[in-house]
Amino acid sequence: MTEHPFLVTGGTGTTGGRVVSLLRAQGAPVRVASRHGEPRFDWLDRTTWDRALDGVRAVYLVPLDGHLLTRPFVERAVRLGVERVVLLSGRGVDVPGYSGEANSAGATHVDGESAVRDSGVAWTILRPAWFAQNFSEGVFRDAVLAGELRLPAGDGAVSFVDAEDIAAVAVAALTEDGHAGRTYELSGPRALTLTEAVAEIAAATGRAVRYVPVPPGEFVAGLTARGWPAAAAEDYAEAVSPIRRGLDEHLSDGVRRAIGRRPRDFTDYVRASVSAWRA
Repeated sequence: MTEHPFLVTGGTGTTGGRVVSLLRAQGAPVRVASRHGEPRFDWLDRTTWDRALDGVRAVYLVPLDGHLLTRPFVERAVRLGVERVVLLSGRGVDVPGYSGEANSAGATHVDGESAVRDSGVAWTILRPAWFAQNFSEGVFRDAVLAGELRLPAGDGAVSFVDAEDIAAVAVAALTEDGHAGRTYELSGPRALTLTEAVAEIAAATGRAVRYVPVPPGEFVAGLTARGWPAAAAEDYAEAVSPIRRGLDEHLSDGVRRAIGRRPRDFTDYVRASVSAWRA
């Protein structure tokens, strides 16, 4: 493999943790970027960046949403010898108005993609659809456990992508030739409405779970009443809006292009994740 460690930012997160596991399974040295790791890495403390990057030649880069730090980080990484960057971006970066003007993650991804393209080193960009794991590990899990998922997503459909597939593509891009300069749009093999998605979870677990579409204003008001900052609540509503507007139902071929196989189906994800909803 290589004597140089792979740096994985977001290394304890949904995709980063899986990237770490796959790299270690291949016998590769991995450095997990974390505020509690050694060496310590904190996006908001630039004095921690150099130690994390020491000796690194390839980076899996999960940006810090809401902050334009990808560019200075990439510039510093290249200066310290990094030769390959695999960036986790987001769907719709190249679609005007996709994320809405108020969505901070959209600005993070637009600037981040520009930064890696301008870096002068080998880069690969991953643009995944909504993670299937949002239901079992992420932002939707508590609602699933409570039995009611309320979102301003209308009756739109989503081609949910499994984080296992995202990680597999990322590791291929980090360790193999042939991925430099490519942008992989990643999705699952079919689109489901949120009603259909929670129905699959309900069928597999025996839980009563339903999806309730709510107007954006009502959604934001509900979050702020629970103590969310208004800006964060509005940002969440903006992030969901592409589903309502029919922008997330299309299928993408990035998994097959990158690793030569069909992406994992949502049903298979649900069957493998049942234990997450037994809490």
